[in-house]
Amino acid sequence: MSELHFVFLQGLPSPFFSKIGKKLTERGGKVTGLNLCIGDQLFWRGANTVNFRGSLADWPAFIADFFDQHKVTDVVLVGEQRSYHKHAIELAKARNIRVTVTDFGYLRPDWIVFERNGMGGDSLFPKDPESIMALAANAPKPNLTQQYRDHFWKMAWGDILYHLANFFYFWLFPFYRRPYRRNHPLAHYFSIGRRILLAGIGHRYALARLAELKAQHARYFLLPLQLENDFQIVSYSPFDSLEEAIWLTLESFARCADANDRLLIKVHPLDPGLKNWKSLIYKRADQLGIVDRLDYFDGGDLDEILRCSVGVVTVNSTVGIRALQLGCPVMTLGSAIYDVAGLSFQESLDRFWTEAEPPAPAMVDAFINAVCNTLQIRGVFYGEPGLSAAADEAADRLWNRNVGLLAN
Repeated sequence: MSELHFVFLQGLPSPFFSKIGKKLTERGGKVTGLNLCIGDQLFWRGANTVNFRGSLADWPAFIADFFDQHKVTDVVLVGEQRSYHKHAIELAKARNIRVTVTDFGYLRPDWIVFERNGMGGDSLFPKDPESIMALAANAPKPNLTQQYRDHFWKMAWGDILYHLANFFYFWLFPFYRRPYRRNHPLAHYFSIGRRILLAGIGHRYALARLAELKAQHARYFLLPLQLENDFQIVSYSPFDSLEEAIWLTLESFARCADANDRLLIKVHPLDPGLKNWKSLIYKRADQLGIVDRLDYFDGGDLDEILRCSVGVVTVNSTVGIRALQLGCPVMTLGSAIYDVAGLSFQESLDRFWTEAEPPAPAMVDAFINAVCNTLQIRGVFYGEPGLSAAADEAADRLWNRNVGLLAN
């Protein structure tokens, strides 16, 4: 029996963690799933399971005692900024327990983040070009051709099951408090269902409007909206809300962009639609006198939009990485792993509109190479065979202590 003890905290509503745990158990490791709510319990399958039914105030003492008594060596989780996880990570680091964080990949569609300590603003990935080039120098060239497809409806069903179970069976874990911002589940799913039904209309409009812009040889910048409650906005940006980032961009565009340039705003494909972004944005654009230079897309082909764009402004979306791959200038407003000289624009937003330059191709290649070989694994969370492939690779990296930049 190995001395390694892996504890799995909250993950995505997917079999991913259970599959990893099974692989580690087969190798002789000790594995424990620690459930905080009924949603966690639905998706964790393992022989060793602990259900924590105390309050958030009780959690730090509980998890510290658990770490000490059970000689935990590794913690695996999704969402390092979740309230329960922040306490657990702090206590784990104090005990030299390895923390592995996972989520959807920096590259899409069939990559998964698998790194030490945290993502985004908490990532250990270097921010200087020399270190990135050094990481990439001896690493194998990744095959970026899509190998796996995820399963949207399994993802949707898992999300619905997880959150509705927590809502209707709250009494099973009466002191659990959702550790991240989230709209009321009934309102959320009703609204996103309505968006799915109307998605074809938005998509067709975006395709037709983009064709018009191309025919007119229009110059436009892209602002891809992120999810309002995403930790990339909440924790890894200077903004208290997504509106702040939008208003800042609109005001800077109105003040500093060339009068012939346009701004295209694209809503996130998974936005629940509870807030009428289009109405809010056009109202503010009208106040700024730029409403006739604005386009709003709810759909469309992202790659085609990027290829025709003269620049992308983003807080820290993964769209920024895709833009870099396509040679499009990028401006970040928050903390992003690609906010690096040679990749993103390093001056102010006001200057970006007139001084934006494409990323350096060699730097982009090195960045992608380094990220693929240190922070990511190939696969998906819901669809086979990508789910099993990702779980196998994740188990290998955990077992061999070869996760992220601090592999040993």
